[in-house]
Formats: sequence, structure tokens, C-alpha cells
Amino acid sequence: MGRVFSDLRTAEYGASGHPEAPFRVKDTFAMLRAAGHQPEKPSLHASAVDVALLHGPSHLASIKSGTFSDPDTPPFPGIDEIALISLSGALSAADAAMKGEPSFSLMRPPGHHAGKDRVAGFCYLNNLALSVARLQKAQPGLKVAIVDFDVHHGDGTQSLVLGRENTTFLSLHQFPLYPGTGLDSRGNCWNVPLEAGTAGDAWLREFEPRLELLLREKPDVLAVSAGFDAYKEDPIAGLKLDKGTFKRIGSLLAQTKLPRYAALEGGYSEDLPILVESFLDGFF
Repeated sequence: MGRVFSDLRTAEYGASGHPEAPFRVKDTFAMLRAAGHQPEKPSLHASAVDVALLHGPSHLASIKSGTFSDPDTPPFPGIDEIALISLSGALSAADAAMKGEPSFSLMRPPGHHAGKDRVAGFCYLNNLALSVARLQKAQPGLKVAIVDFDVHHGDGTQSLVLGRENTTFLSLHQFPLYPGTGLDSRGNCWNVPLEAGTAGDAWLREFEPRLELLLREKPDVLAVSAGFDAYKEDPIAGLKLDKGTFKRIGSLLAQTKLPRYAALEGGYSEDLPILVESFLDGFF
């Protein structure tokens, strides 16, 4: 069984009626523990130095002061520290993966819409992209494949890794849908737009050949933006994946035998804990 990094302090903020709610971590934490996982606090602690690997010099300060502007992503007191805890989970999962332990970061806020100087789409810091940058700083030449199966295009991640050496980004997502990007592939960023109503079997038919192509790039590690809002009952999107599809995604990633880790992105159904457990049954 792999490692799960989590910290319930990341469930201590929220806005009434906002889909990115505390239950996402609290209920999933409880279900994973009941299933035999042992969620642990991060082994690494993110700092401003880690944020500066990809974000602009004033980005963290703007989060702390609340001077950013995004209608979907409210300022909260102490959200800069909570965002750093969330980033710590991704950094810890990446570190564990490189030591041979498949890992998952169960944290909020998510990250894949955050850009260099941009807070957006419930995201403050781009946890996964920063974790990749930290790995590559420590091991120059390390080849990383990023897989993003969130229902929304990881526009922030693409903006941060486009043209980045030794990095390939694959995103499967509903289109048209927020944020309105990801229709075309660009360089090392491979985008697979999918129509609303796409179900699990059709999704997998698009994913499996792309994963094979990704492996031809001979990555040293897989970094996964694990969003569960492509689920058929998710309230804010229109793909139709079921619990079994997420287990199959995890299994296909595990079959690569590569060091691998994942970080929670979206997923707003009350079934999120079940979906995460199913994914980890395959991924670990």
C-alpha cells in the first residue's frame, strides 16, 4: 500500500455554498483511514523558495494580502499558510515516489488552474507543477510525465510547463467548459478535449493510446493531477465516468511500473471519498 499525505488543517476554511468545501478532505480522510490507509502529515514543508520555482516574486504575498482577484477563488484569512500546507503534500508525495513508494496528496486547495501570477479556479498555488520543478531542480535531466484527468483543462499547469525541457503534460478534459482552454495541443502539452456526456469506456479509449505515447518519451516519474469531477454525478461538469473508471485509470498508471504520485485536484460530488479510494486501489 502506498502513502497518503494529508493535514486536516486544510479543511479549516470555506465559503458557504462553495463547491470546493471542507468535506472533500475530511470525509475522504476518514474513509481512507477506515479502508486501512494511514494518512500522515507531510514529510516536507513548503516555503516561499519552493513557490518561487515557478510563480512570480509577488504571488505568495498577494495570496496573503488577498489582493488577487478571481470570482471563484475567495481570499480567506491565513489562506497563504493553508496553500503552503497543500503544496507540502505534493512535495512530500513526489519525494516518496522517488524513494519507491507510490503516494497521494489529499489536500485542498487544489492547484492546476494557478498560473505564474494568477489565482484562479479555486487554486492558489500550482501544487503539482511546483512539485515537478522541485524534483527537476534536485535532479537535473529528470524526465517527468504529467497526467491530468480532472474534468477541467489544467491551464495553469500548461502555462507553467509549456516548453519546459524534460517535461510532458497530458490533459483529458471536457470542452467546452471552464476555463475555455485546451482545445489544441502545443509542443510538449498534449490536450484531449472531450464532449459532454463522454462515459468511462470512451474516455479510456482516448486515454490508453495517449498513455502509450507518453511512455515513449521514457519518463522517469509520473506526476498526476487527480481530479474526480469527471464523475457522472459531479454537480459542476458533464462527463460520465463511474467509480470503476477511476480504478482503471489508477491501474493503468500503476502498470507503467514507474515511480508515481498524485495530488487531489477537483471532485465536488459527495461520492468523492469513494472515488478516491477506488483510484488508489488501482494506483497503489
